[in-house]
Parts: sequence; structure tokens; C-alpha cells
Amino acid sequence: MKFETLMLRTLFVACMAVCSLIMGAMLTATPPAVQLAANHNSISSILLAAPSSCALPADGVVCPRQNG
Repeated sequence: MKFETLMLRTLFVACMAVCSLIMGAMLTATPPAVQLAANHNSISSILLAAPSSCALPADGVVCPRQNG
């Protein structure tokens, strides 16, 4: 009985350690969107690299029709 109790306690401690590490990683991690928003130079370069015309056919709903 003593061996089983020791194994269960060891398993409990190991599981708590893994859960604590995962929780700590989730709380301290910075998502890529926040990193992207913090870097103002990359935002302007992304906006400059965006296409100026719609890639879909102009149907008036998704892509507005351009008169001209």
C-alpha cells in the first residue's frame, strides 16, 4: 500500500508541475497580433504591400464597382 501511495503522490506532483508550467506559459506569452501592433513600422509596410484593387470580380457587393 505504501508503494501505491508514493506513486500516486509522485504522479500528482508531476501533473501539478506540468499544469503550472503550461499556465505560466499561457499567462506570460505575447500573442503575435500584439507583437505586430507594437511594431509600427511593420504595420505601415503591410498596408503599403496591400493590393490597391480587388482580386475578385466587381459585383458591387464584395468589390465596389469603379466608375471611370
